[in-house]
Amino acid sequence: MTSPDETSGTGELLWRELARNRTAVTIATVTVLLAATFVTLTLRRPELATFVPSSREPTPAGGELVGPLTYTVDARSSDRWQFFSFSQGTVVTDPRPFEWDLAFRRFQVIVNGGDRFPGMGGVIGLRDAPFDSVSSLPEAGYQGTEAARGDSISPPLEDWYDYSFLSHLLSPTPRVYAVRTADGRYAKFRFLGYYCPGAQPGCVTFEYVYQGKGGREVLSFRSGISKEELKLDRPGPPSLSILDR
Repeated sequence: MTSPDETSGTGELLWRELARNRTAVTIATVTVLLAATFVTLTLRRPELATFVPSSREPTPAGGELVGPLTYTVDARSSDRWQFFSFSQGTVVTDPRPFEWDLAFRRFQVIVNGGDRFPGMGGVIGLRDAPFDSVSSLPEAGYQGTEAARGDSISPPLEDWYDYSFLSHLLSPTPRVYAVRTADGRYAKFRFLGYYCPGAQPGCVTFEYVYQGKGGREVLSFRSGISKEELKLDRPGPPSLSILDR
């Protein structure tokens, strides 16, 4: 006959066993739910903006303020740089030392300036500044391209994008950049996309305003300034590139 103490001990063992089993079941359930959530988020890719590479036909600024303009560089090749000129408004093939301002290779972007580069180029990241609100660019503080890890990098442009480990997609940050060009002129730009049609990576797309006159003023007509206000604020004849659209 089983004593009361033996019955109590058996019951306690059963409760401990049930508690262990319940904990194991709970952990297993949470693990399965987390895995299912991860898979769902991975498969549910966000809506992707894609862009067709722009024409290589030059559109010279002609010493004027131009923009905002959008350009897509075909940077799909991983072993060949694509050179962009703000003054020509296009990618330049086999440019001379001062005939390019930015170069693109996949997600890498560099500027024509620095110890190993002939140009006077440099970049500054303008944080928390809406594109259309940037009317004048800094005079100093521009960083050129430097050698690092056996490659060329422009430090302000290294983190121009965010990468999602869930969707495995690259998305541009909303940051605006000030750039000093190879010949010492100025432009502002921001990245808009990285993907070609068919979600193929390498179509680096950006919007820019280029000051071909040589000053640091990059106020575009789209910024909400009327023609009359712009004529009053800017001495001399108005720029046709931004007034007569």
